[in-house]
Amino acid sequence: MATEQNKNKDADYWNKALFIGSRVSDLVSRMTLAEKAGQLFQTMTMVDPRATLAPAQPVFNLESTQDLLSRKHLSHFNLMGQVEDSRTVALWHNNLQYHFVENIGTAFKAGSMSLWPEFLGFAALRDVELAEKFADIVRQEYLALGLRVALHPQVDLATEYRWSRINNTFGEDADLIGELVLGYIRGFQGKDGLSVGPHSVSTMTKHFPGGGPQLDGENPHFQYGREQVYPWKNFRYHLEPFKKAIAAGTRQIMPYYGMPVGTAFEEVGFAFNQQIITDLLRKELGFNGIICTDWGLVTDATIMGQPMPARAWGCEDLTPVDRVQRILEAGCDQFGGEACPELVIQLVEEGLVPMARVNESVSRLLREKFALGLFDNPFVDVDAAAKIVGHPDFVKAGELAQRGSYTLLKNKNNILPLSLETISETCKIYVEGIDPGILQCRGLTTVPFFQDAVRNGRSDMPFDTEDPVYRFGDGLGYKV
Repeated sequence: MATEQNKNKDADYWNKALFIGSRVSDLVSRMTLAEKAGQLFQTMTMVDPRATLAPAQPVFNLESTQDLLSRKHLSHFNLMGQVEDSRTVALWHNNLQYHFVENIGTAFKAGSMSLWPEFLGFAALRDVELAEKFADIVRQEYLALGLRVALHPQVDLATEYRWSRINNTFGEDADLIGELVLGYIRGFQGKDGLSVGPHSVSTMTKHFPGGGPQLDGENPHFQYGREQVYPWKNFRYHLEPFKKAIAAGTRQIMPYYGMPVGTAFEEVGFAFNQQIITDLLRKELGFNGIICTDWGLVTDATIMGQPMPARAWGCEDLTPVDRVQRILEAGCDQFGGEACPELVIQLVEEGLVPMARVNESVSRLLREKFALGLFDNPFVDVDAAAKIVGHPDFVKAGELAQRGSYTLLKNKNNILPLSLETISETCKIYVEGIDPGILQCRGLTTVPFFQDAVRNGRSDMPFDTEDPVYRFGDGLGYKV
């Protein structure tokens, strides 16, 4: 497709003056079946330390990026790993663009970026303006790196407290989540959420129709956790945050792995479920954007030596090509965590999936790229990225939000907040799960002496260094 693009610089799809619909129609008419099929898949990739395209990573079941680009025509990627150096990531992004990639999904550790509370922290704060400020700052950092799709927000209701994903939710209150998600989407996509353009990062709201109520709180990444139940017949309550997200203009939605049990819906995974995707999400709720499945519904994989069967719950007996057909017939546009466009090609060539159905999803995906300006200006400013990502003001805002989200459950004898009046030289403070070097006491900051020893549990220090316990004396933090 890249060669054809270079040959057709006068084609309508390059003309910025035309409406997006006209540009999309022109480009779709020029694409081969293989190029169209490649658009329907989004899989993982990694940043090579030299900012070059990553080779195959068998331990993670990843093909080489070059193969995915050139041989399979993929152009949507879910970035793995940590952003250690923003300049490297920006260079890597530009190298991808030179190989004709146009859109990248995000899922990585923050690393050098600003750090913020988990979603539960924002729920504790109950501050819509802060949620919007967070999203706006992260939008700027994403844009600097060339990352144009956020695989969030996660608006599942935490109604099953044993579920392992609760820390990624805004809690169990649908009304509160609905308010927070409005600010969240505004911050990423634009002030009204609907004016998406080159300044925007597209949001993928998940996991439709609500991933919280897993049977016994089990994990639906695995077969034993595949059943999703709705105690007290509260299915509709779980839809409320998604209604707010759709009204706010979320551009993409991801269905969850689970399959509904004890409802009026067919007991198959949500992405395979036409009643959920087409009848409920498309027709009843009026969502016209991109629907991308959760990761790994079609093919089996081995990741880090562990077999990972496809999460085709309720469709385990189907072949991979039959699963692809079911997902397309259900109404999904894109396959997450998969790279098998040959199965789409097979279905079209055998007359099992009409070309019109493929064109429908390809048009949605291309329309998003045109709206984000990816055809008109796909590259990023590497030097600007190094200045924007992790900017001191952004980092400070994130730290303040984290401190504000702390929830005090008990304060015996009013020991908190710590001050010179409430502590003594022998006062001990137990720290777990955070860096002791960031502890503060009314302006007195601990000096992280032996911090490496604390982390590594070294035995060659002159005193016990296994427990990260500090005392406060003359304003310095000492290990005791």
